[in-house]
Amino acid sequence: EPPDTPNDFSCQTQDMRIVTCTWSQGDTYLYGRHSPKYILFEEFSQKMVPCTVSCSEQCSCSWDIGQQRTCNITVTVENPLGKKTATDVFDVTHRIYPVAPFQLWEECTDTKITLYWKHRNKGIELFCQTEVLQPDGKVELHNSSDTHLDYASITLGGLQPYTEYTVRVRCGVANHFWRWSEWSEARTIRTTESTPSGKLDIWREITPVQGGRNVTLFWKQAPSFRANGRNISYEVTWEKVEDGSKPESISFSSVYNSTRISIDNHSYRISIMAKNNVNYSLPSILIIPMATGFVQENDTLFCSFLGTEELKEEQVNGTDDGIFISWEPRQIYDSYIIDWCNYPMSQPCDLQWKRFGPNTSSALINSAAFVQGVRYNFHIYGSASNRASLLEKKTGYLKELPPLRDPTVEKVELTSNAVTLSWDYHLTNESGFVRGYHVYVSPVQEDCSLKGSKKHVLPDSSVLCKYTIENPEEKRYTVKHLLPTTKYKLAVKAYTGGGETPIVSFRYIDTPFNSNTLYLLVLLVIVPSLVAAICRWKMKWVKECCCPVIPSPKKSKALSFKEFKVRSLKML
Repeated sequence: EPPDTPNDFSCQTQDMRIVTCTWSQGDTYLYGRHSPKYILFEEFSQKMVPCTVSCSEQCSCSWDIGQQRTCNITVTVENPLGKKTATDVFDVTHRIYPVAPFQLWEECTDTKITLYWKHRNKGIELFCQTEVLQPDGKVELHNSSDTHLDYASITLGGLQPYTEYTVRVRCGVANHFWRWSEWSEARTIRTTESTPSGKLDIWREITPVQGGRNVTLFWKQAPSFRANGRNISYEVTWEKVEDGSKPESISFSSVYNSTRISIDNHSYRISIMAKNNVNYSLPSILIIPMATGFVQENDTLFCSFLGTEELKEEQVNGTDDGIFISWEPRQIYDSYIIDWCNYPMSQPCDLQWKRFGPNTSSALINSAAFVQGVRYNFHIYGSASNRASLLEKKTGYLKELPPLRDPTVEKVELTSNAVTLSWDYHLTNESGFVRGYHVYVSPVQEDCSLKGSKKHVLPDSSVLCKYTIENPEEKRYTVKHLLPTTKYKLAVKAYTGGGETPIVSFRYIDTPFNSNTLYLLVLLVIVPSLVAAICRWKMKWVKECCCPVIPSPKKSKALSFKEFKVRSLKML
């Protein structure tokens, strides 16, 4: 077959002298000595183009056009089976493809970069584009018009102090844009240092000690804070609020984010500032109020011993995304703070805190350190004029798990038809909120079906009777309706919002014989039998006592006289 028509045939120049034409060769079908031949012809001058064609991914051919400004170039591809052509007619001044800018340099301030570069297209007005790669990965493009000088420049403003930016430049002809040049080499530039902007986010933990308090101070860089320089350090200053005594201060390098100071029972003002090579940031301030129970009168401290009402700890629920905390807002506060420990069972516990605006009354607290089955305690503070007051306490789990241990049965009281169990169980440090207890009972030899119970089927298909105690403070229960002289197995389990662990062991009891049955047997059988035996033994005596024999008159000696008849009747 004849070769394919050359595709995307076009010509361009970088200096208005050397023209380069390129095209895609397509399928040539024949190879070796029958491979296609390429010929370029300029129609206006009716001359063959003096260039050597080279082909790899695409074909190209370059030559010097001299002073010619309009060209009509035809490329012909030919093999023994045929030929195909493609034509490009153009004005050289409209096909300028500039050389990439080179030799970049800059002048910097804390918020501006003036970038300079050189180019080889002298006498041609260029339109240039500067690409700025931001630290967050975003890309900005800035356009500028070049001049006829040997170099060009652009000023980039609105930058962050002491921040690295990566820039590169490309240009095109301003009057008859054809295409962009290649990008220059990328250059990474850092703006100069400046005063730290914003404030540090600071918090405290107060521990009463003999004669005063230990205050642990924490600080971190808030989202609005920028160090704007290197060699960051922190300066902590504290002074009494009342008497204006001389402040005390201490400095820390950038690796520190906490310190502990000791103060007495007066009110103190604490400020923390960040510092770089240029200046200090604005101070972040905390007011530590006077110790609870102390009042000051005429420069003398008195302890009032007035108790404060202890805040009740409220249970909160966790979700897949964190632990949801809500509180009752008060108009007097300008912000709210929630603090908690990431590792409540460790010391230090890695205290964390989060600030919220005055119109916020709930938050979802999450942390990569949160794990299931660990209890986290949250304190909610209201802050007004840098003074924080504890408002509410919350406690909760990311997710409750079954209890880690079983209640300890300490006492078993048995009767013939009931058993009373008493157990001990500490509700703290559990893997969930203990909601109550389950008591399980069953005869050893058969399934259970006691009155007032629910069925509980074990994995081996045996059936237990289940009783629920919903009050975690109630640690005593009586199981009734048992059978006398029967062996039973028992178990007591605590349960949380995460359920309970499987039953792995039982306690065994034997109900005693029912003494009431014995008493009834004695009354109904033994006593009557005994009475009957005694009666039989003493029957003659009883008969004589109770039923004496009536004597016959005929046998009476007192009446021994002869009988006589009256009207044929015998008379005595």
